[in-house]
Amino acid sequence: MIQGIGASAGVAIGKAFVLPNWEWDLPETGIDAVDLANEFERLYEGIRTSKNEIEFIKNEFRDMVGEEESSIFDAHLAILDDPVFMNEIQGVIERQYKAAEVAVKEAIDHFVTMFDLLDDEYMKERAMDIKDVGNRLLKHLLGAPEITLPADTQPYILVAKELSPSQLAHLNPSHVLGIVTMVGGKTSHSAIMARALGIPLVAGLENKLKDPIQTGDLLVIDGDTGALYLNPDDTLVEEYVRIRERQLAKKEQLELLAAVEAITKDGCELHLAANISSAKEVESALKYGANGVGLFRTEFLYMDRSTFPSEEEQFEVYRQVAQQVGELGAVIRTLDIGGDKQLDYFALPDEDNPVLGYRAIRISLDRQELFQTQLTAILRASAFGRVKIMYPMISSVDEIRQANEVLHRAMADLDARGIAYDKDIPVGIMIEIPAAVIIADLLAEECDFFSIGTNDLVQYVLAVDRMNEQIAHMYHPFHPAILRMLRTTVEAAHRAGIPVSVCGEMAGDERSVPIWLELGVDHLSMSIQSLLKLKHRILNTTASDAKRTAQTCYQLKSSVEIERLLTEFAEPACANNESVNQPRGEKGSNAS
Repeated sequence: MIQGIGASAGVAIGKAFVLPNWEWDLPETGIDAVDLANEFERLYEGIRTSKNEIEFIKNEFRDMVGEEESSIFDAHLAILDDPVFMNEIQGVIERQYKAAEVAVKEAIDHFVTMFDLLDDEYMKERAMDIKDVGNRLLKHLLGAPEITLPADTQPYILVAKELSPSQLAHLNPSHVLGIVTMVGGKTSHSAIMARALGIPLVAGLENKLKDPIQTGDLLVIDGDTGALYLNPDDTLVEEYVRIRERQLAKKEQLELLAAVEAITKDGCELHLAANISSAKEVESALKYGANGVGLFRTEFLYMDRSTFPSEEEQFEVYRQVAQQVGELGAVIRTLDIGGDKQLDYFALPDEDNPVLGYRAIRISLDRQELFQTQLTAILRASAFGRVKIMYPMISSVDEIRQANEVLHRAMADLDARGIAYDKDIPVGIMIEIPAAVIIADLLAEECDFFSIGTNDLVQYVLAVDRMNEQIAHMYHPFHPAILRMLRTTVEAAHRAGIPVSVCGEMAGDERSVPIWLELGVDHLSMSIQSLLKLKHRILNTTASDAKRTAQTCYQLKSSVEIERLLTEFAEPACANNESVNQPRGEKGSNAS
């Protein structure tokens, strides 16, 4: 057994197909000064062709897995427009009289080496994007064919030193049992895409193999634990066949839960909604039993384009969502860009600490014409289904009031135009900044609901960048400080008579169920993939036991102790399949 990193869950058993490394036959001789114009034209034509190809791949991939995962390719398009990257290539051609393909290869090597020297695992993995884009450009400059995968229908486990998003997008998921990469980790784009496609992935095996894997070797990989077995014996293969069968059987059983309410054994109900990034995802969310949309991330409407979307363009998308969810409702979060979410056509300032900088509601209040356009589109959609508006990154009462002033201007505009909308549309806020928790009682008087964004709340409370692998071990959602923050927020909301939901990663974490039941959280919103697992967890939980466990958690002093207790409580229910396909005849009471 070789221990790697489990980057995408699931078990795969099959023969290996080893993908060859990128290798290019580059010209050794330089070019004449008279050929400079021709080399630049070759470069620009290669860039145009590469962009068109990336756009095609992106649209194709978006149809398979949705808007958010396909936005990975926006980063690739941005590289081809990046002046620093392009200046490096042009400089080599112009000053050193080298062919375009040689200049591209030198630029790739320069930036990859620079990223690798940074003491930041996330940035090292972003070097993969540079390689991917650069190699695509090289392929067009050299007229080289794509590296092809096996053409037959015999499924295989794909093995590569590293796997680019472009290569992953070309995979036929029905032919690929699993993936093994020598480099990369859980935050790499290939891992994100593998999870979206439901393909098990084990990464980070470089320097751990005594002998390289050969095409045709029998492999067993466990994407949950990161284990890889090379040419295992029959006994071990049979054991993993049984594990895989149990996983598939559980997946089939979980799919039966779509029409079942999420009610504990003793009658407490939790309302489960979905986080989405596009209208296309609503159908899947409802298919998996979501009680509406708890978070529509509208920033992805702004990313797949070269200009800001118009009111009409936004309205059409929001209307589709509103009509699909109907009375179940959709919470539409206003534009949340900045930090790690950039727009190619909107130059955000360079900042030493962008996560704490010009982003989210701060941009909306600064650029009120853009904000009013979005609010107007959301209001118009509210005439077609139950819609709520949510402001992100709120830290003060003043921000809510300023945002509502813009909202009232949008309403007045629609009144003047004679366009219908919900005049009593609920307006809520994200609780994701410690300041918002501390003044939650004041904020609750200004809005109709709270939604706790645990991802940002945890990193701000603990001062831990969740994308920094060096300190990832310090990112503890079950830290005592986080639990206290959650209680403060929920109690303030309920005292004010407004509902509170959770829409960060903790919402879909099965271990968190006792916390939500004990606090009396009204709604949970999560990724579509988490809905059925969490529903199964709730169906096999007794609320009274869960609440006692959570109360014990609040007495513990360390996140390790809390996490251990919650994990121990979750394990029996997760292993128990009773009630999986037993819809309940009547609803229980709300957990709050």
